[in-house]
Amino acid sequence: MTFIIAIDQGTTSTRAIVFDATMNSVASAQEEFTQHFPQSGWVEHAPMDLWSTTKRTFHKAMNRAGITSSQISGIGITNQRETVVVWDRETGQPIHNAIVWQDRRTANQCRILRDAGHEVMITERTGLLVDPYFSSTKLKWILDHVDGARARAIKGELLFGTIDSFLIWKLTGGAVHATDATNAARTMLYDIHKGRWSKTICDLLDIPMKMLPEVKDCAADFGQTHADLFGHKIPICGVAGDQQAAAVGQACFEPGMMKSTYGTGCFALLNTGETPVVSQNRLLTTIAYQLDGKPTYALEGSIFMAGAVVQWLRDGLQMIEEASETQALAEQADPHQNVVLVPAFVGLGAPYWNAECRGSVFGLTRGTGPAEMAKAALESVGYQTRDLLEAMSADWQVTGVQPTLRVDGGMSASDWAMQFLSDIIAAPVDRPKIRETTALGVAWLAGMHAGVYPDKQEFADSWTKEIQFRPTMDDVQRNAKYASWKRAVQATLTF
Repeated sequence: MTFIIAIDQGTTSTRAIVFDATMNSVASAQEEFTQHFPQSGWVEHAPMDLWSTTKRTFHKAMNRAGITSSQISGIGITNQRETVVVWDRETGQPIHNAIVWQDRRTANQCRILRDAGHEVMITERTGLLVDPYFSSTKLKWILDHVDGARARAIKGELLFGTIDSFLIWKLTGGAVHATDATNAARTMLYDIHKGRWSKTICDLLDIPMKMLPEVKDCAADFGQTHADLFGHKIPICGVAGDQQAAAVGQACFEPGMMKSTYGTGCFALLNTGETPVVSQNRLLTTIAYQLDGKPTYALEGSIFMAGAVVQWLRDGLQMIEEASETQALAEQADPHQNVVLVPAFVGLGAPYWNAECRGSVFGLTRGTGPAEMAKAALESVGYQTRDLLEAMSADWQVTGVQPTLRVDGGMSASDWAMQFLSDIIAAPVDRPKIRETTALGVAWLAGMHAGVYPDKQEFADSWTKEIQFRPTMDDVQRNAKYASWKRAVQATLTF
């Protein structure tokens, strides 16, 4: 028998999932790691924590599946995007903590770029807005603030990568410095139209191009693991950023298909086919996946806080002990209270893109308690999703397309949250039978490249839904609730 292992290196944990020859998950392992918050709005990870949890979960997953490395035909890597690591070319040691995608320390640098009139050029090339979310200004910050870093980078002594690149480097024993097109497209350094790093933007930010990894297709040869790691060399042959991997796992291969993933944040992708669509509503134009040298494009809306809002209820307010408690609490909430939570803890993402605003709660009464706060937390995710879908509909007007939203991620397990989502967007919401869509997507990329898994069409035909949520809320209530959300957002933005 042959197997594929997907490494899913996320924002709060690392997982390894073993898939068999029929694309069924047979074993997995997961480890959380420490989040570092040096200052307000700063978020860091220790890169070696990401590497050590990758190794350990890989071994655990193999052991739980009862397989050896010689039975593994390929490895797929999917990862938290935009997070930046800079490491020593010779030793493989990072020179600074990884700066995480949520980090807002470069907000002022981004403001300077916008004020100087550079955003139009950057957006034309990368499809992205100038925001601290993306990798480039994080990389510039490390080069500016770590003693000797820029001089060393100019000499070729330092390498830059998103998390996939760092793991590939470590897994191959330093033999391969590469990334895939979907991760490259999130750095704010990559020209998504020409398929290459932009010298213009690198020069603007004073980033030596020799630091940058080679960009490959999502299904490609990314080298082999060092024999000392797992006892046998294993090819790495699939890589995609987590949200693009989820779109692949949801088989969103046709223009007009849309998925929304609810993890730490929420990310909605709309497949727009071979043509990149320029957003008029502050969405991102990005690469959904790239196969055989041909990119397929997408519109993306990014919400910074989805599951992280529930984590805040648990860890910050200590209102709950387990995330799963929110559903029962929401069901108990007083229906006459209209508590609205705007979770702008690190600013607001699409379509607002305001890095400065902070979270707020409206409609509190003496009777407001954990149940009402849990309900408001879950509803905030539905409201933010509607913001994204309305912007997407305005940008991509194709007659006769009424897409069903395919959902995945941890929060999609909540029936209450998914029913509210369907109600507030007034559209069906499909939850797949296989919820590990991010891992499945990158496993399919690796397995397809390795000749183990079927082609794109056969894979798409195998997709099945577990349940469909259909809207039951009447228009009057839906519109009233959404209007309350819009007023709350406006107040938050102007506070």
